[in-house]
Amino acid sequence: MNEIVLMSDPKITAIPVVECGERLVDVRGSSLLVDARKQDPDGAFVYLREGVLERLLKAQATLPQSVRLLFVEGYRPPSLQREYFEEYASRLRTGNPEWSDEQIYSAASRYVSPPDIAPHSAGAAVDLTLATADGHELDLGTRMNADPEESEGACYTHATNISTEARANRKLLGAVLTAAGLVNYPTEWWHWSFGDRYWALATGETTAFYGPKEAATRG
Repeated sequence: MNEIVLMSDPKITAIPVVECGERLVDVRGSSLLVDARKQDPDGAFVYLREGVLERLLKAQATLPQSVRLLFVEGYRPPSLQREYFEEYASRLRTGNPEWSDEQIYSAASRYVSPPDIAPHSAGAAVDLTLATADGHELDLGTRMNADPEESEGACYTHATNISTEARANRKLLGAVLTAAGLVNYPTEWWHWSFGDRYWALATGETTAFYGPKEAATRG
């Protein structure tokens, strides 16, 4: 993408959600490698919509034998999403007292989705990386969840200030996930989604079919 559309863009919020009712499932019952670094008190992070998990497994099947997808976070309860967004917005406000509320809101959405449209709270988004079969992470240029300030923009998917190896690994990750039907949020190389409003905009769909859910249940 030459011009990055942020989650706060009115084009995203304007997309209607026609909830399909698909259930959330625990990814630990699959063949994915699961990392616990973003584990929340209720263990909600290991859930995804069935359709998203199916596509991740399809993507994993196309990777070289020595490489695996490493799942870090899926579903995020709306209350936790709100906490993350407000905390990051507060940091930006402290560091940029001259910014308006609108500027803070837009800048915060580079790194944390506004709570009312967050793909994670719909079970539609996943944060993940690449690893060896025994869980050793490959170099993708920054740590997972590095913000734009910390990484000097290297967290952006198409950043140029990363190594050749990291660029190749990002290209591999992007190729298999895109082929499986997921879309990337270009400010975060690790964030991919399917069925949410951002996915709808990126793919030209008129509606999203996964909307926010209040709890990570199996039904």
